[in-house]
Amino acid sequence: MPLDASDLGAIWLTVKLASLTTLILLIVGTPIAWWLARTCSWLRGPVGAVVALPLVLPPTVIGFYLLIALGPHGWLGQATQALGLGSAVFSFTGLVIGSVIYSMPFVVQPLQNAFGAIGQRPLEVAATLRASPWDTFVHVVLPLARPGFITAGILGFAHTVGEFGVVLMIGGNIPDKTRVVSVQIFDHVEAMAYSQAHWLAGAMLMFSFLVLLLLYAGRRGKAGWS
Repeated sequence: MPLDASDLGAIWLTVKLASLTTLILLIVGTPIAWWLARTCSWLRGPVGAVVALPLVLPPTVIGFYLLIALGPHGWLGQATQALGLGSAVFSFTGLVIGSVIYSMPFVVQPLQNAFGAIGQRPLEVAATLRASPWDTFVHVVLPLARPGFITAGILGFAHTVGEFGVVLMIGGNIPDKTRVVSVQIFDHVEAMAYSQAHWLAGAMLMFSFLVLLLLYAGRRGKAGWS
């Protein structure tokens, strides 16, 4: 059998992690992206830089500082333990926290671009019709920004699937708990089980290709309608 039980477990854990991370990022990233697209505050630059940090920082750096912060002696770790939640280090919760931070720009930036492309005119029209800010956002902004949400969701999910450094630093390598596909491939290579590594790596390659194909097809379809 090309894939054994540990491979299938790693795939399931990766899909679960990527799905939850993408959902959280779409919820958290939407107001951040809307604020970045609309604000004139001097804080826009610093906040945008913080959001984009994972694009330039090595994953191991992010994973290291998360390990320190969430560890038993870190400020976040002490807070979670005081609340009776235990430590998030070497747990699925820790993987989610690390993944949300690491994949943040891949969701926020497409949403910010989509919100910025809407322009002021649709909002002014909605205001003349006495629509509340919430109604305007739900019934005007969200439909117009739908392509941005699709792109953000796909990129957030795909980027989380491909994580390695962050998840290894903060989650370790615990079977059925923190061992995701990228770590499983590393284990196979380390054990010189190249055949199994080929199957998983090939699946990742095909997944990445399909993601890019979907994104380019979506952009071409959008251009055809415009």
